[in-house]
Amino acid sequence: MYRDTAGLIMYGNIRGDSVLMQLSGIFRRISEDQEVVGRDMYVREIYDQVYRILDIATRYGFDGNLWQCYIAFLLAMDENPFSVICEKVGVDREHEGEASVNQIVKQDMQCFYRIFNYDFTWIEEQLSIECFSLLTDYRSMAKDENTYNKSVSEKVKELAAELAEAVDGAGFFVIVTDFYKKYGVGKFGLNKAFRVVERGEDEVELSPITHTSDVTLSHLVGYEIQKKQLIDNTEAFVSGRKANNCLLSGDSGTGKSTCMKAILNQYYDRGLRLIEIYKHQFHDLSNIIAQIKNRNYKFIIYMDDLSFEEFEIEYKYLKAVIEGGLEIKPDNVLIYATSNRRHLIRETWSDRSDMSDDELHRSDTMQEKLSLVARFGVNINFSRPSKKEFDQIVLGLAAQENDIALPQQEILSRANAWSVRNGGYSGRVAEQFITHLKSKSERM
Repeated sequence: MYRDTAGLIMYGNIRGDSVLMQLSGIFRRISEDQEVVGRDMYVREIYDQVYRILDIATRYGFDGNLWQCYIAFLLAMDENPFSVICEKVGVDREHEGEASVNQIVKQDMQCFYRIFNYDFTWIEEQLSIECFSLLTDYRSMAKDENTYNKSVSEKVKELAAELAEAVDGAGFFVIVTDFYKKYGVGKFGLNKAFRVVERGEDEVELSPITHTSDVTLSHLVGYEIQKKQLIDNTEAFVSGRKANNCLLSGDSGTGKSTCMKAILNQYYDRGLRLIEIYKHQFHDLSNIIAQIKNRNYKFIIYMDDLSFEEFEIEYKYLKAVIEGGLEIKPDNVLIYATSNRRHLIRETWSDRSDMSDDELHRSDTMQEKLSLVARFGVNINFSRPSKKEFDQIVLGLAAQENDIALPQQEILSRANAWSVRNGGYSGRVAEQFITHLKSKSERM
């Protein structure tokens, strides 16, 4: 194994503290130690790396041959010049032999083929251990899908299964490059959504959100016009056509945030990714865009429940990024926001008058604030439903469940009483009512 890891060129940037590199170093030392001095020390070091493989398997829901799943995971996650370009343009099969970089990567894939199919028998016999035999035929306990990263798990297991059928490094090359073209590479290829994590001064990381809602637009009853507006704009965006930044504004509990989760699920397979950011992080927007502007995905930078108080100035960062700064926003980035305020920024009566104790031209300040909304080309309004619309939402949500057997009039009567006690008519109140009915039926 250590000879193959030493022979990697394009993939030679795999971190030295990775399981692969750590095991490679241990195996090299054992092979050079003819008397295997310090046997217990070697066993302990190997067990530490086996534990790390088990930890990765638990986090991503791997089973079967955990070693092969781990190697497939490394290949799927390794962002290098070849893999990043490959996710954009793939490999020209008719002329792949003409490119020197392809020959370099094919050598790497021959190394990975041997690593993937590595025979651990010699190390188990020499140290009297059997941990690798258990790893290569692992039966995990049943786990709920919410306990691991399902998005990554499914793709890596698919890749591992295909690699297990390859007969040489050339087969690895075809399978891995096809995987990059289909899914992409690294965290952006394998995950749907990300949050911004500040790692230090002027340094931010886009950390994957491992558990996202599986809601679809069909789950949101009503608001058909609003949903169509959102779909039309997002469809244009993922199709490579011109699209606008989008503001979903209106009353609370009307489904704005749900629409955003659903639109991500609808277009994820076509390369849509979502980055959630809070207003105290707006000064990092330029840094975030720099990390994603050259990737082969469409990114929505998403701001939930966006609003500003009179004293807050973070909206200036947002205005500059959306439109107005010297650097042009990349074509693969849009800004989507939800807000309960139609104008985003708190407005007072004094804003509407030039009469002010401390400012001569108060109306100029008001125009500066209101100009933020104007920079969202699509403004979709979600208003609180009427009684009739609320009833339709309740019945629509009830129809999506299989365990609510009450007559319609009984459902509506209970829903009306529920709305009086819990905040009036809204989609959120309707959903909470249906959850209440389900909880009662589950106890029966």
